Amino acid sequence: MDAIITTDLTKCFQDVPALGNLNLRIKAGTVFGFLGPNGAGKTTTIRLLLGLLQPSAGSAEVMGWSVAHDARHIRERVGVLLEHHGLYERLSAYDNLAYFADIYHLEASVKEQRIKELLGSIRCWERRHEKAGSWSKGMKQKLAIARALIHDPELVFLDEPTSGLDPAAAHQLRDELLELVKQAGKTIFITTHNLEEAEKVCDQVGVIDRGQLLATGSPSELRGSFSRPKVIITIGGGAGAAEAADGPEVAGGAEKPSPLAAKALAALKHVSGVQPVAQQSVATRGLVAENRISVELSDPDSVPAIIRALVTAEIPIQEVHKVKASLEDVFLSLTQEEGSPPSHTT
Repeated sequence: MDAIITTDLTKCFQDVPALGNLNLRIKAGTVFGFLGPNGAGKTTTIRLLLGLLQPSAGSAEVMGWSVAHDARHIRERVGVLLEHHGLYERLSAYDNLAYFADIYHLEASVKEQRIKELLGSIRCWERRHEKAGSWSKGMKQKLAIARALIHDPELVFLDEPTSGLDPAAAHQLRDELLELVKQAGKTIFITTHNLEEAEKVCDQVGVIDRGQLLATGSPSELRGSFSRPKVIITIGGGAGAAEAADGPEVAGGAEKPSPLAAKALAALKHVSGVQPVAQQSVATRGLVAENRISVELSDPDSVPAIIRALVTAEIPIQEVHKVKASLEDVFLSLTQEEGSPPSHTT
């Protein structure tokens, strides 16, 4: 069963396209990550699916309900966390959840049980009488997610749930969110530009940029289809090489490489299985630090040929490290192919 179906869903603001011909099918019970930079159209999509915005063209269904005709029914049956947590900071954590439970007409016994379950799952039961306004941003986000789940919805929309959190708080929130949601078997639609988060949390992802859906699939499917494994080679010797290995990487051509790195790149130009870095520096992620080069492989078995080419060119090799493509590589590959300027919608 599909939890969300969109057909050519389109939204324009004063003739400026914010979302164009979006076609999605999201199965029930999955965690779907909608990935894109700021202004890509992620929040616009959620607002369309909730019936808070009217589409310029196309259609959408959420849990079998038409967004155009049944938006109120949809909003009653889904959980939502948008940009702001929406908590009442003068109320306690318990009273915040109790208030929203009353809005959804939960019976008293069910309300008490849900509040205890949710506050327990985010490890906040002992702090239930503290005012929400006294909590940290990470704690407020946890409480806001609990609020979105108070009426036990089958589908939950989370718009950038870890935005603005420090890495430790984001990691903890992500782990608790996974535990909370997957135990209940809910469908999650999560927007994020945190690619590490998406890779760990999501069953399926969609990549959107400038209002256009560029790709969908599981993280592993996208890694296999849109990116290649990389080899990172540390060259040269002495302390300088070690320092350079920790230094910033820059796209090939963006900064002039060191003479040794330039010589190494030249030696690799004609190796089978390695695309010419000078010609396709962005697409191949030909990255150059002072004494470190990184190239993508069109042939995963070309590493020995790379080493032979460098040895023949009398380039000292300190380390060769082969790494798998990441979701970040996929994202950069897809979004950097688009040449138009970004939109200003969200």
